[in-house]
Amino acid sequence: MRRSLFFIIVGLGGAAILVALGVWQVQRLAWKEAIVADINARITAAPAELPAQPDPEADSYLPVMVEGEIGADALHVLVSQKQKGAGYRIIAPLTLDAGRRILVDLGFTATENKDAVKPAGPARIIGNLQWPQEVDSFTPEVDTARNIWFARDVPLMAETLGTEPLLVVARETEGGDPKIAPLPVDTARIPNDHLQYAITWFSLAAIWLAMTVLFLRRRRAPATPKVD
Repeated sequence: MRRSLFFIIVGLGGAAILVALGVWQVQRLAWKEAIVADINARITAAPAELPAQPDPEADSYLPVMVEGEIGADALHVLVSQKQKGAGYRIIAPLTLDAGRRILVDLGFTATENKDAVKPAGPARIIGNLQWPQEVDSFTPEVDTARNIWFARDVPLMAETLGTEPLLVVARETEGGDPKIAPLPVDTARIPNDHLQYAITWFSLAAIWLAMTVLFLRRRRAPATPKVD
């Protein structure tokens, strides 16, 4: 009896812990969905003036409108787009009318257009401020000879092009090269796996309880007598 009670306590205790983890993931899901909804509302808000000293946290995703002259020395970041295949993000310097010089992510162009795109010239851009975190220990070194980058390394790109370490990702562009299609900022890459985690924990709780019940039933089942 004491042994059965021990297994009941272990079974109920383990299931309670797993259910608690599932409930926690449900709460995290609601928290993440609220954050994503706030970011989506922020992305599509009316564009504001470029802040004098943008803050990576307070001004992330801030919609802005900038005007100026796009420089000719654009950088090419190797990417792949669904239903389009391989191509490049075009990152160019933009000298604003007020004299500031920043980076603009003009968008995507197909591989065959790499050496043909000419984004230089006057432009009016509506987009969002972003500080992408794409560089890690696995990111290949920049191929400077062929002007191929493998991530948007904003500090290094700013140093290369002589701009502020500030990136505007274009949503709409007046001017520039029509062979470049904007890749607007969105929340698709923000991880939100909390529902799957919650289902996993609840499923494990159900399995844990089922195994506990099965084990106890087997312990209580009468032994089959041996037949000589």
